[in-house]
Amino acid sequence: MTKEPRRPGRHFLQIPGPTPVPERVLAAMSRQILDHRGPDFQRLGKSVLAGVKGLFKTKNPVIIYPASGTGAWEAALTNTLSPGDKVLMVETGQFAVLWKQMADRLGLVADVIATDWRIAVDANQIEAKLRADKDRSIKAVCVVHNETSTGCCTRLDEVRKAIDAAGHPALFMVDTISGLAAADLRHDEWGIDVTVAGSQKGLMLPPGLSFTAVSDKAIAATKTAKLTRAYFNWDDMFASNDGGWFPYTPATGLLYGLQEAIELINDEGLQNVFDRHERLAEASRRAVRAWGLELNCREAKYYSPAVTTVLMPDGHNADQFRKIVLDTFNMSLGTGLNKLAGKAFRIGHLGDTNELTVMGALTGIEMGLSIAGVPHKKGGVDAAMAYLAEAMKPAKAEAA
Repeated sequence: MTKEPRRPGRHFLQIPGPTPVPERVLAAMSRQILDHRGPDFQRLGKSVLAGVKGLFKTKNPVIIYPASGTGAWEAALTNTLSPGDKVLMVETGQFAVLWKQMADRLGLVADVIATDWRIAVDANQIEAKLRADKDRSIKAVCVVHNETSTGCCTRLDEVRKAIDAAGHPALFMVDTISGLAAADLRHDEWGIDVTVAGSQKGLMLPPGLSFTAVSDKAIAATKTAKLTRAYFNWDDMFASNDGGWFPYTPATGLLYGLQEAIELINDEGLQNVFDRHERLAEASRRAVRAWGLELNCREAKYYSPAVTTVLMPDGHNADQFRKIVLDTFNMSLGTGLNKLAGKAFRIGHLGDTNELTVMGALTGIEMGLSIAGVPHKKGGVDAAMAYLAEAMKPAKAEAA
């Protein structure tokens, strides 16, 4: 076996998930496994099942599955819908495409609103579709909150208002897999019926847990839903979760980590977490503009606080650039997905990251652009640094 030369320092993982895991979370997950039918586990179960509700801003149940976010997608559809039901979806990027493909496989009928992958969901289009649905055949509106592939974030409050304005009874389903604990999410206030998320993004955990927040309306829909469900049956979860238990062997190590992650987020303050993500995103966008490169997200109202997707100049391959950055600076940037493959790279700035982390990442990108011969202007790092230096100044004391 050829021994790789030592690379001093740490690897910069600047992809939009999985994200770096804080040391406190890693330490928590290293604890010895509990009897998952004993009182110590029951206390852990009750703690995480209650604590995660605050992250969704809901008083209703949040279901935790040992699964990726894809499992929560499937659970959302199979627990509430029946074969042949029509769902309204918006193709805002790769993950909206994948959710639509799942709906097809489950025997649902997807009515898809297309976009150019450079904006998030336009609530006006949702309203128009629902107003035109005179026979109320659309049973659910499914949207991706933060589209990781494109760097666009949907205004969920606007979508809720559009559904209400149309007077339509469709369920409102949201994928916030990369949005939870990075972008503001108000499950109850915004009248969301099903919100799904994953552990490996803003929650700062390894992959392996999915989360599903549900409304009373969604729970009622399970009584008439006829899609086949077994492992992902919500009823089994409700029956066990009430006592702090799970209907099958839980991912105990990840639940230890979740308990610690919830505490970390609450210690910082959820609004402070949102503000930090917005600040790091703005610094990244200022760097991109100063380099003379183009943001994929073309409307400011849709800018993502979790990831910035950058378009490469014509004639330059994003994956070749990413390889140069990885080989030279030991930094991973996100790849372009689907129609953006080879045409874009992504800067992840979510989870356990801060101003110095992002400045290090932007420095590596600017040096990488020079090494790769990608046409750009100098000064992106300076622009980001100037913004952050001003943004991080202590608030001026009020005049006496």
